[in-house]
Amino acid sequence: MLKDGKIWIANTEDGKNVFLLPKMANRHGLVAGATGTGKTVTLKVLAESFSDMGVPVFLADVKGDLSGMVCEGTDSEDMQKRIQKFGLAEAGFKYQKYPATFWDVFGEKGIPLRTTVSEMGPLLLSRILGLNDLQRDILSIAFKIADDNNLLLIDTKDLKVMLNYISENNKEFAADYGNISKVSVAAIVRAIVSLEIAGADKFFFEPALNIRDWFTTGSDGKGMINILDSTSLINNGTLYATFLLWMLSELFETLPEVGDLDKPKMVFFFDEAHLLFADTPKLLMDKIEQVVKLIRSKGVGIYFVTQNPRDIPDGVLAQLGNKIQHALHAYTPADMKAVKAAADSFRENPAFKTADVIQELGTGEAVCSFLSEDGTPTVCEKVKILPPQSKFGGIDDSVREKEIKGSMLYSKYYEPEDPDSAYEFLERKGLADAEEAAKLKAEAEAAKAKEKEEAAAAKAKEKEEAAAAKKKEREEAAAERKRKQTAKTIGNSVVGTVGREVGKTVGGKFGKFGKTLGGNLGASLGRGILSTLFKS
Repeated sequence: MLKDGKIWIANTEDGKNVFLLPKMANRHGLVAGATGTGKTVTLKVLAESFSDMGVPVFLADVKGDLSGMVCEGTDSEDMQKRIQKFGLAEAGFKYQKYPATFWDVFGEKGIPLRTTVSEMGPLLLSRILGLNDLQRDILSIAFKIADDNNLLLIDTKDLKVMLNYISENNKEFAADYGNISKVSVAAIVRAIVSLEIAGADKFFFEPALNIRDWFTTGSDGKGMINILDSTSLINNGTLYATFLLWMLSELFETLPEVGDLDKPKMVFFFDEAHLLFADTPKLLMDKIEQVVKLIRSKGVGIYFVTQNPRDIPDGVLAQLGNKIQHALHAYTPADMKAVKAAADSFRENPAFKTADVIQELGTGEAVCSFLSEDGTPTVCEKVKILPPQSKFGGIDDSVREKEIKGSMLYSKYYEPEDPDSAYEFLERKGLADAEEAAKLKAEAEAAKAKEKEEAAAAKAKEKEEAAAAKKKEREEAAAERKRKQTAKTIGNSVVGTVGREVGKTVGGKFGKFGKTLGGNLGASLGRGILSTLFKS
């Protein structure tokens, strides 16, 4: 509630008002206390006050009891007693509702809240997936290769196909990016599938949230209260924490430097804050501390809500200037140590022993300390927290649906989009490669068939030529034999006749017998000589 331009949070036991100065609200804060001690009411009172100032607010609604802020509070005897006790009627207290936009990573109880794989980045994504150092490095390489090739990583299927592409072509990438183990890639893909089963396939999608859409006000000038339904998301603590870390990083990278303002540009409340820091690698913890330290100059205030201050790392806790500590109970020496640590974080009040008071606080009571005008913490005081002006508890589904569909952002973010990204590009590339491979195969087969045909034709031609040559050879041999036979026949006749006549003439000198003998010998000798000549 606002009073004299300041946020009226509580009253001390003697009725003094306790304020949080708007100009110091971006110095961050802590709301801590055991379950059932009143943290949710404190959170609502703070959120309502910021909204009254026109400051947009983000709330992580873990238990589902913050949704009632869209409805007016209801009167009761107990509320009348509290109004009278605090003197709220004179200060203008009234039951009222606040403008709110409901968000849900799973799109069930609010407008779907999405981001892209690229915007999440390999560092935060590695934490979600629970990767070891080697796997984290390979995931970073995958992002680098995607950037170098202008491939968009929008959703989980983009990331999976990118990893599989790198694995299949790891030898080609080894020279520029180092060795990429197929076994490690397979382990990352399995982790992504497990995350998809948990619902992350709905979170990584387009249209991605434009964080500037949260910096709005309602029609009445009140700051818009953006409520993230985390009742299902909290079951996956890693996804819940990583989303909140991504949001802080997005704010830090998006918003300009504004220095010290009269009031914050926006305030974030992170319930169950211990999940942000559970099992967080040092590299990521350094990033969180850096963002918490520097985001103040962007005009953003961050308030962590948790059961015990020791849930918050010392480096972050040191940045939280505004503290509201509800009751802590000490049942063991470890609990007592935690109570003492919580007490020691306050500037001591000489009127009481802080550790004792923290253990004795009732529901709705707290020990608090806020930053003064000069930035120094005030002495801690025991206070009673004011009641909220909006409805306690949750709302029914019909009211929620009306609020969701009535939001100006509903039409912008409700329907998912699947733009052309790495999956589509690599799918087209795979088809093109397959077509090219099929074309090359067909060309190779055609060339082989042609070569085979040409070889068969050459062989047939060679066979035909050999047959023709052999035939010609046979014909020539036959002709030669015929020629020789003819010549022999003619020669036999002529030479035999000549030889006979010569033999007769020579043998006639020796009488009739000599003539006959000479004729036969001359004929035989002539034919013999001719036969010898034709053989050669």
